[in-house]
Amino acid sequence: MTKKSEIKKGDPETTGHSWDGIEEFNNPLPRWWVWVFYITIVWGVLYSIAYPAWPLINQATAGVMGWSTRGDVAAEIAAAEEANAEINERLASVELTAIADDTDLNTYAVSAGAAVFRTWCAQCHGSGAAGVQAAGYPNLLDDSWLWGGDIENIHYTISHGIRNEDDPDARYSEMPAFGRDELLTGEEIDQVVNYVMSLSGEPKDASLVEAGAEVFDINCSACHGENAEGDIFQGAPNLADAIWLYGGDYDTLHDTIYYSRYGVMPPWTERLSEAEIRAVATYVHQLGGGE
Repeated sequence: MTKKSEIKKGDPETTGHSWDGIEEFNNPLPRWWVWVFYITIVWGVLYSIAYPAWPLINQATAGVMGWSTRGDVAAEIAAAEEANAEINERLASVELTAIADDTDLNTYAVSAGAAVFRTWCAQCHGSGAAGVQAAGYPNLLDDSWLWGGDIENIHYTISHGIRNEDDPDARYSEMPAFGRDELLTGEEIDQVVNYVMSLSGEPKDASLVEAGAEVFDINCSACHGENAEGDIFQGAPNLADAIWLYGGDYDTLHDTIYYSRYGVMPPWTERLSEAEIRAVATYVHQLGGGE
């Protein structure tokens, strides 16, 4: 049995806790520490009154000082916009084709456009603008453009988007769902898939290519052209260049012909200024695939 330690005269009051004969003294905290503790409590109360602190349902209390990190960011953005106001005005008013001829303006447009791209476009087209084939997001680095890759066409596409319901001037085209809507039989779809594959690679079944060419001529050439090289005015892709928006393997092409595709791009005129749209158009155009 553990012997309880003796409390000597002059020892501090104990807490009543004892372990292995050792008593826990109830020593008071140093006076300076206590006062610092009280000061921090007062400081915390005053801070929560002066600055945003207490969370509400949709926001936090504003604080009597009216300060916020969002306000600081907004002020910095406003200052940057004011500093760039003159060159942005030039960018928004000059002919699109003349931007590249003005070294200072072009340098600014590419730099600003890169920032716009990383903020608004990289989520779909990738940080390097190489696109995401599985999801049908176009690669902006190659030289295959559904609606044209010169600076004016790129600007129009960014401004109005593709197949969206928000802009009556959006680019629009629609491929029929040849299988789902029973426009072609399963055999005919198999044939035309093999024909399309043969245009830029090896078909799955070479014996079906000749019949597929006939199916293509009757049902597909009106949009994709007799040589399947596409039509940028209709947004019909070139099927002979081995560049695929969704993929060029048999299963993917079969799904494309059977169900069709209907990719949508939003218009950016309500989210970006004209200068920002021109900047990102310039940036995309100079990446390497611009016409």
